[in-house]
Amino acid sequence: MKNSFFLYFLVLSPLIFGQNSLQYNIKGYKYASNYYTNNGLITNLSTDLILIDKKLSNAKRVNWGIDESTETLNENEFSSLLLIKQLEDLNNSTPFNVVHNPTLERFIRVYLKNRRENLSNLMGKAKYYFPMFEEHLDKYNLPLEIKYLAIVESALMPDAISSAGAKGLWQFMLGTGKEYGLEINSYVDERYDRIKSTEAACKYLSNLYKIFKDWDLALAAYNSGSGNVKKAILRSGGKQNYWEIRQFLPRETRSYVPAFYATFYIFEYAKILQLKPNYSELTYFEVDTVQIKSSLDFNTIQKRTSIKIKLLKDLNPQYKKEYIPYSKNKLYVLTLPKNLIPKFIENERFFYQTSLQNKSLYGKSNSIKITELNSYKVEQGDNLKSIAVRHQITLEQLKKWNGLQTNYLIEGQRLVVTKSTANKIVISSKTPPDLTTNYLDIKDQNIHKNYETYIVKEGDTLFNISRRYLKVSVEELRDWNQINNLKFLKPGTKLKIFKS
Repeated sequence: MKNSFFLYFLVLSPLIFGQNSLQYNIKGYKYASNYYTNNGLITNLSTDLILIDKKLSNAKRVNWGIDESTETLNENEFSSLLLIKQLEDLNNSTPFNVVHNPTLERFIRVYLKNRRENLSNLMGKAKYYFPMFEEHLDKYNLPLEIKYLAIVESALMPDAISSAGAKGLWQFMLGTGKEYGLEINSYVDERYDRIKSTEAACKYLSNLYKIFKDWDLALAAYNSGSGNVKKAILRSGGKQNYWEIRQFLPRETRSYVPAFYATFYIFEYAKILQLKPNYSELTYFEVDTVQIKSSLDFNTIQKRTSIKIKLLKDLNPQYKKEYIPYSKNKLYVLTLPKNLIPKFIENERFFYQTSLQNKSLYGKSNSIKITELNSYKVEQGDNLKSIAVRHQITLEQLKKWNGLQTNYLIEGQRLVVTKSTANKIVISSKTPPDLTTNYLDIKDQNIHKNYETYIVKEGDTLFNISRRYLKVSVEELRDWNQINNLKFLKPGTKLKIFKS
């Protein structure tokens, strides 16, 4: 996609390599440019390689002007003749047009010399992503080698975001994502969904190939748009070969296809090049999905399944607010490690029961209509606690009857404070509430008739005291004894502990 990531233009990102930025120096040239992910800054070296390519295009040596001691492999280890033979073999086994040229060789040499650890990290991640990519590419009868394009696009980071706003593994812009069926709203962005974004990428690439009948041009169009490729063809005099129209393409696209082929080559010859994948926590076959039957938040899932919250986010990056919505007309799924699926199913009833309870607690009740007889008009200085105490109801009741999810009040609004409509509510906010009894967090106000007295000792805190009694919180201790603003307890102070 336009302004997408390039694998090797990202190689020192904080997510993979723990650095915030990179400055790249070659024979006096110094460049730096940036991309972003949800988690931080990513360095883009596309400008560097483009400028290097232009500056050194007339160089005759194999290393293309890059200091051999730091930028190329030893000739005995990796020769141009060997590379030519390997690329020929690769060309014979793929529908892609793999040809040796100085530009591609330079890309390969730079990556192999300075990016080996980065490549190993990506190979580890590929163990998880590639089986899924291949499954969908096969479904659309596309070359399986297209899986390497996701490395060029996003370095296999599902939360990757380009400076232009392209997102996800396949770097879809908002408009293109919606065009290919990806849901994008306040809660969900399916550009981050591994499976659905891969499905959309397959559809998009299929359409591009139908237009150009050439995979090199289809890849160039995926990066810069089909319009720019068509213009480059016209400017070249009607040529249909990527390498012949390359100079007429946008600067980024001139590096895009070489980056793809360099990635393709290195992954295919990884063993010969002595590259090994680093450890990957999961593989595609070790995770599975479950269909969501009600809205859920990540914290609830984490508490009941013991999954690490970071892993849960990594497996479900499409849920932007760490919250999975529910709709009768839309299927939402949760991705989990396979070994946690049974645990999730065991607790599934609890998840949805909790969700229903929350809806019952905070959902607005239609059975109580606001009237002058059953409601109270909020005045300046009021808060939910004081209103609940004044009308001898619980905070839970006050919120439930009025559909309140926050404690925010607006002066002049009316709140239902009783189910009865027999008598008009005449209590004013200026009437001092009876603070000897607190009704905020109890079901039955008669509970306050039975309490014991606790005498504060040296070193006591409200927290320590609350731990001595079952189902007693610090907030209740403060409310029962009217000590909301007290920071320190004085030894000898008598505290009321109400019994349930």
